[in-house]
Amino acid sequence: MPLTLAPIGEENMIRRVGGSPQARKHLADLGFVPGGNVTVVSTVAGNLIVNVKESRVAISREMAGKIMI
Repeated sequence: MPLTLAPIGEENMIRRVGGSPQARKHLADLGFVPGGNVTVVSTVAGNLIVNVKESRVAISREMAGKIMI
């Protein structure tokens, strides 16, 4: 399921990252890599704030939809 459907506060493992090669590289640079863990902290106007690799990152709903957990 996409990261956009993840419950707040629950740690999930990233299974796959989709999108264009540029989008995948950008997400990988932020720490969104298969096998890594991600936790949704909150949602603001449809966008997500997540903890990934011990960092807090804000990503758009569109980008979160490319991350499968």
